[in-house]
Amino acid sequence: MSEPESDLSAELTTAVAPRKRPKPGERRVQILQALATMLEQPGSERITTSALAARLEVSEAALYRHFASKAQMFEGLIEFIEQTVFTLVNQIAERETDPQARTRKLVVMLLQFAEKNPGMTRVMVGDALVFENERLQERMNQFFDKLESSLKQNLRDAAASNGAVTPTVQGQVQASVIVAFMVGRLQRFSRSGFKRLPSEHLDASLALVLG
Repeated sequence: MSEPESDLSAELTTAVAPRKRPKPGERRVQILQALATMLEQPGSERITTSALAARLEVSEAALYRHFASKAQMFEGLIEFIEQTVFTLVNQIAERETDPQARTRKLVVMLLQFAEKNPGMTRVMVGDALVFENERLQERMNQFFDKLESSLKQNLRDAAASNGAVTPTVQGQVQASVIVAFMVGRLQRFSRSGFKRLPSEHLDASLALVLG
């Protein structure tokens, strides 16, 4: 195995080497990261492609070489949200056998994800999509519908194990209330300029919501 370069050698190599262009996939990620970062600015208005290009120090044409439209950029963020959240939902389902505990962990996971990703929160609750293509909001609606379905299954199982007469109905009602609670927490986080954290008094809140 060859000896590692000295620091001086590495500096010289960096100095004389031509600047490498990012690969297409890398540039797409950079664009989405920049968009998410811009969305994290409290009170930010509608983000334009010109502002996004300026932040990345590229032309608008360079953006459109990777995304056909700004709507596609938002779809990229939504895909990240979907893949991350539902991967974690599946992991919780696999590792946790108690349905009540699964429900609690799902709620905590979503609120923690939002808290760590303020820009994504604005997408999830639709604040960043107000002036964008309607299909983006529809997709986020479907995201929460899918979350509610996961909760229904957990809560129906919990109700059945507790001897409920109508576990399916009880599960549906509880799932609806919990989703409303989660969305409310995310909206408050977004519209407070990210000051009111989703995790605020979370244990006490879940004790009331989950019963």
